[in-house]
Amino acid sequence: MGAELRRDDMEVAEEDISDSQAFRFVEHVLQSVRMDPFQVDLRDKEEYDSLLSIVDSSKKRSYDDEALLVTTLKALSEAVSKIDIMYHHALLNNIFTMSIWYLNSDTRDALLSLITRLAAVADQFLRECLQMLVNNFTPPGSLTAFIGQPRWLARKKEIYSQLHESLRMISDTVPLAPRMLKDIIDRSMPKLFDNKAKMVSFVECMLGLDNDRMGDLIGALLLAKVVDLLTELDVNITWEDILQDEHNKGIFDMELEDLGEDEDSLGQEGTKALFGGNACAEKLDSLMVVFCEHLKSCKEHGRLPQEFDILKTIFRASVLRVHKSKFAQFIMFYACSLDPEICGLEFALFLSDIFIKKEEDSISRMSAVSYVGSYLSRARFISADTVVGILKRLVDWCVDYCDLQNNIRITTKPINHQIFYASCQAVMYILCFRLRSIMDYPNLKAQLFNMPFGYILTHPLEPLKVCLPSIVDEFLRQAKAARLFNASVHSEFEDALESDLSKTFGGMNRLDMFFPFDPYLLKESDRYMRPNFEYWSMVKTTYNNYNSDVDDELVDLDAPEMNVGSLDDHVEIDLNSDDDLEYSMNKMSITPNRSFFHQIMANSDTGLTMPARIRPSVSPPS
Repeated sequence: MGAELRRDDMEVAEEDISDSQAFRFVEHVLQSVRMDPFQVDLRDKEEYDSLLSIVDSSKKRSYDDEALLVTTLKALSEAVSKIDIMYHHALLNNIFTMSIWYLNSDTRDALLSLITRLAAVADQFLRECLQMLVNNFTPPGSLTAFIGQPRWLARKKEIYSQLHESLRMISDTVPLAPRMLKDIIDRSMPKLFDNKAKMVSFVECMLGLDNDRMGDLIGALLLAKVVDLLTELDVNITWEDILQDEHNKGIFDMELEDLGEDEDSLGQEGTKALFGGNACAEKLDSLMVVFCEHLKSCKEHGRLPQEFDILKTIFRASVLRVHKSKFAQFIMFYACSLDPEICGLEFALFLSDIFIKKEEDSISRMSAVSYVGSYLSRARFISADTVVGILKRLVDWCVDYCDLQNNIRITTKPINHQIFYASCQAVMYILCFRLRSIMDYPNLKAQLFNMPFGYILTHPLEPLKVCLPSIVDEFLRQAKAARLFNASVHSEFEDALESDLSKTFGGMNRLDMFFPFDPYLLKESDRYMRPNFEYWSMVKTTYNNYNSDVDDELVDLDAPEMNVGSLDDHVEIDLNSDDDLEYSMNKMSITPNRSFFHQIMANSDTGLTMPARIRPSVSPPS
């Protein structure tokens, strides 16, 4: 019955065995053991054991052994209808536990061809086939130390391409495959304490599926799982981890002023402000590189708008409300920088829409306005007209809120007006960074000067006393230099590092101190963010002499008449004490360290210059 080709025949050179001979032998062996084990002929049992040895997943192979394996795998592909899960369990186990990373290209092709054919056999092997392919997203542990070498990088690229093609073929053949693949990827995702090499390899291979038609089937899941992993790593990095080498300084060097004469330099000067050594941070850093490269590929292939639509939904569900996230949100920042006109504008509108909608919960609205304030301040690629357009939306909302409070009994407790104060602070924060640049465009300047800032800031809700003093002081200083207001006011809290009212604003989440796009601190992925990021040292303020001719002209500018109420007499802010203002601005986007600042003031007879280094904003432990 069947072929009489034996093990000895199979061990001759591969070219001496025709495909039909090999197929007849394998078919005979498979058929001969499809019965009760006690009824299997001993000779047939030996032949089946020989077949198992050829496809032994743990076996080290010589060149001849691998040639024999290729022939056998091709024969098995033709004989898949004879493979039975009940009688060929050992054979299937050898196949499904085989690592393609140790095989040469021809052997990988033969094995993956067998897997794709097995997956289509009445769906009975589908899950095992998909799991086998996903298992090979990462190299075996013994290879992780070498995977960064040029030879292995080339092989990795080839292996990923073969895995992607196999998964595409299975998905095209078996309608159930994409849904099952989602579940398998979900269960196989790297965990927080897996090693970095495994994480990076898995995510890199997984995101590769999103670059072609597989992305249309499971792209949303792939992106969501990666963002979840980024966020999980992110929240497990504490500022104590980051600042452990700087604890004696009391403030963390952030703004990289020491870039040399060229502030836009992308060199390595100043990178001492970035950090490493923390396991979660190093994993996150490498994964951010992978994700940014994926987004860049999407841009190059014209898929970024579709990808960005998915990312917005994921960001809304998984990142927006995570106030301890410090870096994961920068995937949105980088995506926007790749397409400022579409994605960049869309993100700003998306955030402001969440803020304005009454149907949204208060935490989401406060987070959204904090995000849009930080985003418009830091994104160098966002145009001034976009900034003014979003500012108008925020200011209009604040005016409506003030009008509403005028018609009801005002409760002055800041905790009852968190959204209002968050929006006021966002507006002032944006203008700290963007006011001077807006002044360069007469039409935008006119729009800005017609916004009723005076009405909002002198409202009985007193946002100037509730928002962070550092931001309030800097905003008012620039507003005075630009003559944004028609009156001067005097500060009643100029000596306070943080007012009591400000402390109550934000509650436990402290969204008053939430600046999501503070300077980026991850070493490797920093190169994607830095060219598009506005550091405080780069900001041209309305009072600094960046260009004496321009500033002399600016001083003489008269603010256009505003159709708003002038600032109330009972609220005054002294804008003449530059030293105090500059000192207070050292707190912008920071959690104040009282002992540090007091020590500075005690040891200095003069005020501080505007900080080019700003400590990151933080939230207290929940």
